[in-house]
Amino acid sequence: MSPTSTGSATATEIVEPLADGMTRTWRVDEVVVDTTTEFQHVVIGRTAHGLTLFCDGERQSTDATQLVYHEALTVPPLLLADQVRSVLIIGSSEGVASAMALAHGAARVDHVDIDAETVRLCARHLPYGYTEAELAAAESHDGPVRMHYRDGFDFLASAESAGTRYDVVLIDLPDESEDPEAQHNRLYEADFLRRCAGLLAPGGVVTCQGGCPTMWRNRTLVAAWRRFTELFDTAVYYGSDEHEWAFLSGRHDRIGDPVATMQDRLAAVTAGGEGYRPESIDAEALRAGTVPPHAVRTSVRASSPR
Repeated sequence: MSPTSTGSATATEIVEPLADGMTRTWRVDEVVVDTTTEFQHVVIGRTAHGLTLFCDGERQSTDATQLVYHEALTVPPLLLADQVRSVLIIGSSEGVASAMALAHGAARVDHVDIDAETVRLCARHLPYGYTEAELAAAESHDGPVRMHYRDGFDFLASAESAGTRYDVVLIDLPDESEDPEAQHNRLYEADFLRRCAGLLAPGGVVTCQGGCPTMWRNRTLVAAWRRFTELFDTAVYYGSDEHEWAFLSGRHDRIGDPVATMQDRLAAVTAGGEGYRPESIDAEALRAGTVPPHAVRTSVRASSPR
């Protein structure tokens, strides 16, 4: 596929790497966008899962499955945080997480993404996430969502200097790579997580996409879980029961039964209280999805968070 065209084409394929010796082939029936931004190669095309976003050859989201993915990413930390007034989102180009945070009651969402072109392409072409009008308002800081096209570390430094505090800091990036040269890996490392945690208001939560729990590609997830259990007194795993990804959340303080806390808060929302009402997560999903796989649990000294 050409890295420079924008338009339409038919019957092409994207071969997505999964693990050593493993790939997945996507049939792209129509190429809507095929371009290389300053930071990555971006393809938006029609697949069997609807309009689909690929970055550097990896599927990031699809019309058919994005809701399940974004709820697994966003709902657990929104329920784990004591309150949700302000949210920082790093990555997550499509903007779905911003809408979920607003629906849960956030009055302010700072959305940080280094790649303005990709964010704008998502708003123009994807049927989920920001509309172009919503993104334009966010770019002009005209409303509760404020878009910042900056490096994540750079934005954290500004927030630290300003004394800004957030109830939820959500990190949604391409999967951590085992390639030591991958630049986005630095936003998974302990130092970045520690600095994100430093911006938390009391009762706040840091969350990130942690990787895939399948045994043939779980090394980055094991490493991420180890970081969270070392950095946070309360660490919560959530593995989507309908997608292939796992998500990790952490709080500074220790909660005796964080899953029960999340279930109680979800019950209050579904009973008519304020907050985002998920379509793919209920109390049973929280109970089942918050048990890490055996290989992940036994990767740390204790079989439960500190």
